[in-house]
Formats: sequence, structure tokens, C-alpha cells
Amino acid sequence: MQAAYENPTTDIYCRDTRYVSKTLGYRPHLHYGIELAFLWSGHTHVTVDSMEYDVFGGDAVISFPNQIHTFRTIEREQYILLKINPDLFPELTYVLTSTIPSSNVIRNAAKDEEMVSLIQKISDVYYGNMSYRESILRGYLLAFLGILLPKIDLVDVQSADYHVVGAIMHYCSKNFNQELSLAVLEKDLHLSRYYISHIMNSKLKIGFNDYVNSLRVSAACTLLEKEALNVTEISARVGFNTLRTFNRAFIKQMGCTPSEYRQKKKQNQ
Repeated sequence: MQAAYENPTTDIYCRDTRYVSKTLGYRPHLHYGIELAFLWSGHTHVTVDSMEYDVFGGDAVISFPNQIHTFRTIEREQYILLKINPDLFPELTYVLTSTIPSSNVIRNAAKDEEMVSLIQKISDVYYGNMSYRESILRGYLLAFLGILLPKIDLVDVQSADYHVVGAIMHYCSKNFNQELSLAVLEKDLHLSRYYISHIMNSKLKIGFNDYVNSLRVSAACTLLEKEALNVTEISARVGFNTLRTFNRAFIKQMGCTPSEYRQKKKQNQ
């Protein structure tokens, strides 16, 4: 199965099963962000890049930017899930963008009372309504990462290919709503279009066009949920040249048309 690229619309995202009833199970995906799941109970099977783990209540699992990861629920989980833009923490830029964990699981993380206290505070502030909310969240998250990172064995990413993947992803995430092609990337990133295509297929297991379309569809989902724009306007705003191409790409990724997706979200709300 191809890995879908997620284009987060916020710097900080939190999902807590105290407030949202949803399992961790999710298809292969990647993004320019840190993703951490802190399990209180349950059992999930996790794959990060080529490594597989069974994660149980009391454990935590983390993926770094550009790591392909997937969750398969074995026993329904109770958890807090965080997705964080690493650019929020310039003091940790090198660690978060130039290293990866040798193991993505932190066993018995729930035994660390300080970490437990911080992640619960992060969730409470995220779901709360207070002054200076974003600043408070950043402070708690920085403290949380300061405790978490020393518990992880980090290794430098030596592969030049890995950094190229990051450059491609970053460029496309900033420009997906513009005209994008391998020729454009070749010119702006000073890389051969054939090398870019090879990297996309070998590292991300996805073709360039499918990757760009996944970015556009992800952005379209947000607009369909939050904006009153019609489908044609949304199609143009996220970078599709024709409504037909938009519909075809949307159905391929989401399994329904844009209009059906919007209707489902309204019914859920």
C-alpha cells in the first residue's frame, strides 16, 4: 500500500480518547512532523519505516519527520496522540530533523510521573479555552520533549537520499497549490528529475503525481469541512486544473467524492 502524505494545517494537534472516541488504527502515512502516541491501555501494531513493534498500555511510540508509519489496532486503545511541527522548537532543530530513533518505542513510559503529568497538561490545555493557549502549549511541549528525547537512542541520518526526501517534501508542501511538475522541482531544487522520481518511488513508495495529489486532497478535506466554498472553487484553490481530475484523485484517496465527504462530515457533526 502506498504511503499517504499528510499536510498538517496546524502546528500542534492533540487527540485524547477522553474526548474523542477513535482507535489508533491508520494507514501508512508520513509528514513533516513529530507524531507521538502515549497509550494508557490497549494493544496496537506499529510499523515505522521497515521496523515493526507491538505497543501496549503504558508504552509510547514516536515517529520523526519523514518516517513512514502506520497503526493497526489489535485491542482498542486509550491514548493521547500528538502531532507537532518541529519548527516550533528551533533549539531542537538539529535533533528533530537530522536524527531518527534506533527504536521508535519507549517501553513503560507511563511509569515516568513527570512525563505523564506533562502530557496530560498538554491535552487539558489543547482542549481548553484560555489566554495565551499556544504559548502555554509550546512551553509544555518543549518540557515534554526535553524529558522524552534523552530516553531515546538517536542515530544520525547519514543517507543523502533521506535529506533529499525532506527537501522534496518541504518544497511540495509549500507549493502544492501551484503548478508542480518534476521539471519545476528539477529547476528549483537543482536535482535531476529522474533522481527525484527514483527517490519518490524507492523511499516513499509513491509516484510524484500521486504524492502531489495526496497533498492537494488533504488540503481539500480541510476546506470541505471548514469553508463554505463550492467544490469547483476548492478544486482550483488546492491546485487541480480541472474538476474531473480533482474528483478522480479525491475518490482514489478518500473512497468517496468531495460532495459525499462534506455530507458525511456534516452528519458526524
